[in-house]
Amino acid sequence: MESPKIIAEAAPSSRRAEYTRLCASLANPGWVSDGSVQHRGASGGSPCYAWTRKLKGKTVCVALSQEQYQWLKQAILNWRTVQRTLRKMQRLSREELFGSLPNPRRRKRLGKRVLGLV
Repeated sequence: MESPKIIAEAAPSSRRAEYTRLCASLANPGWVSDGSVQHRGASGGSPCYAWTRKLKGKTVCVALSQEQYQWLKQAILNWRTVQRTLRKMQRLSREELFGSLPNPRRRKRLGKRVLGLV
């Protein structure tokens, strides 16, 4: 069985170029974090800035300073960019897999949704 890197080299040049570009973009994503941050405004004595995330199925909320809020907001954006990039890489990998390697005989053709290409 060929390694994914060798398969990527056999891809059409546009697909290979896109995959290489996506790989390069993952080289230095910056700081990353999951969750979300909110600026609630100064009301009712509660903290203005908050970070929420899921931990073992429960929502955890942490009060933040303005500096922590700004830093974490960028880290969350970086994480979402990494996730989007990985989803694109998965789609390109499946296009290469199902487009270039032999398929087993099937009674009916597999749709793009089943293959995860949409």
